[in-house]
Amino acid sequence: MSNIILITGASSGMGRASVDLLSTKGFVVYAGTRDVKEFKNLKNSNIIPIELDLTNQQSITKAIEFIKQKHKKIDVLVNNAGYGLVSTVEDVTEDEMYNQFNINVFGVLRVCKSTIPIMREQRSGVIINISSFLGKIGLPLLTLYNSSKYAVEGITDSLRYELKDFNIRVHSIMPGFFDTKFARENLVTNAKTFDKESPYSALVSNLAPIIVEQINNGNSAEEVADMILEIIQNPKFSAHATVGDKAKKFIPMKKELSDEDFERRVVEYYNL
Repeated sequence: MSNIILITGASSGMGRASVDLLSTKGFVVYAGTRDVKEFKNLKNSNIIPIELDLTNQQSITKAIEFIKQKHKKIDVLVNNAGYGLVSTVEDVTEDEMYNQFNINVFGVLRVCKSTIPIMREQRSGVIINISSFLGKIGLPLLTLYNSSKYAVEGITDSLRYELKDFNIRVHSIMPGFFDTKFARENLVTNAKTFDKESPYSALVSNLAPIIVEQINNGNSAEEVADMILEIIQNPKFSAHATVGDKAKKFIPMKKELSDEDFERRVVEYYNL
């Protein structure tokens, strides 16, 4: 019997790369997306697009129930959906704050909440949360995104204890900057922060182009897909793993240095 996988944010980037890889390895992959039309002319019957809105519990419940009725199980959940808000804390609006956490954090919790009972009853499962190296490292203008990914790391750590007795593994992948649609389509900017008259204009004009350039020239999304496959296949895989150049550079550095020394390195690297 094939393993059944649900991937959120599956229509592009790391999500789509993971759908494509895992479906060729014999897994039945439910590709969660707000717009199933993103999946056209599919030739692989192992890919099943399914409508999924992470901000709507009814949408999530409907999708999970459909998979359960069809297969009686869900073996793997990959919480991949997310986006990045670029804004100072001073400028951020209530809606922007809520929306950032509603997708990146509450969305993860909602899908976990609906999937865990199935995994608990079958006494097996793997949950993989796509976090970020910025879930361990702060950067200006990305405070809301950073903090949402810090929260994902906290969810991962706590769930590992909570679900251990039910043979459910929980992992996080902390990618660095990757060449996906993220910078072009999944970065939301605050208008006041990016106004030329903003008191933060010097910071924005210096840092924003660097971040976008590093994303657009980053690693390939297939590297994340490869790691997801490795986690599924290896029960002894580590709780947290880094993938991509920036993650492999900064995460070990943060562990080795004092907070003050690490902050100095970040300031120097990004010319802050």
